[in-house]
Amino acid sequence: MFEKTLVLIKPDGVKRKLIGKIITFYEDKNLIISSLKMIRANDKIVEQHYVEHKDKPFFSDLINYLTEGNIVAMVIEGENAINLVRKINGATDPLTADMGSIRGMFGIEKQRNLVHASDNIDNAEREIKLWFPKVENEK
Repeated sequence: MFEKTLVLIKPDGVKRKLIGKIITFYEDKNLIISSLKMIRANDKIVEQHYVEHKDKPFFSDLINYLTEGNIVAMVIEGENAINLVRKINGATDPLTADMGSIRGMFGIEKQRNLVHASDNIDNAEREIKLWFPKVENEK
């Protein structure tokens, strides 16, 4: 099934100059990057993005992490894009991530895990609208 998903290269990935290497993983699997921008996220957008974690003890640390530097936000499209991108990213913990995945190759710690990807179709639609409101309105 042809799908769209949101991917964020988090501040640690940007600071470590991994943007090009990370994008190559997706392009090598014939996925299409249909929208891309580098931004400095504010608290409001990150809080909306991670609303499901609002009442968890790590929520403020998560907000601080995502707002500490630039983020690369992308809409990625392709066959089974959601599951494929999540497989390419690897498990959240780099110690358990497949060594050929982004987190397996470049991850250092579980909390600062380089990338985010939507986990299902509903979240992909919500996250794309949040990070790329003009793209959604152009349909």
